[in-house]
Amino acid sequence: MPRPKVFTIGLSAVDREFLAKLTSSGAHPARMIMRARVLLELNENAGPVADRVVIADRIAVTVNTVLAIAKRFDETGDDVLTTIGRKPRELPPVPSQVTGEVEARLIALACSQPPAGHARWSLRLLEKHVALTEDIPNLDHSTIGRVLKKRNCVLI
Repeated sequence: MPRPKVFTIGLSAVDREFLAKLTSSGAHPARMIMRARVLLELNENAGPVADRVVIADRIAVTVNTVLAIAKRFDETGDDVLTTIGRKPRELPPVPSQVTGEVEARLIALACSQPPAGHARWSLRLLEKHVALTEDIPNLDHSTIGRVLKKRNCVLI
């Protein structure tokens, strides 16, 4: 005997029409269209709803995806756009340590004369000198290489 449905989905006529247009136009991201198709299949106002396994096979997704979309529809307070759209980002992006001033100081250091005992600057040597400089944040040698490559600076 199958488990009883935990999340029921009842779409209004306006929501059904919106989702039908969205799935037929093809001008939206594929995941959004897939979620809209799942909501249309799970709609109990349109008639009897097939089992989740059957719906998953029709749309070519897993049963867990069908369950997750139904759960999200319930959690968003039956809001169709929030359900089919992307989730908002929880954490803001990490700001880069390399600002314009840091970049300029790094390029100036790379263009200067190498320290005594060295014929030229290497990325690891620049990394050591950046660590000793108080105004510049500690940067990894790969980050230093990316900054120099972006500005076409060649270590000679």
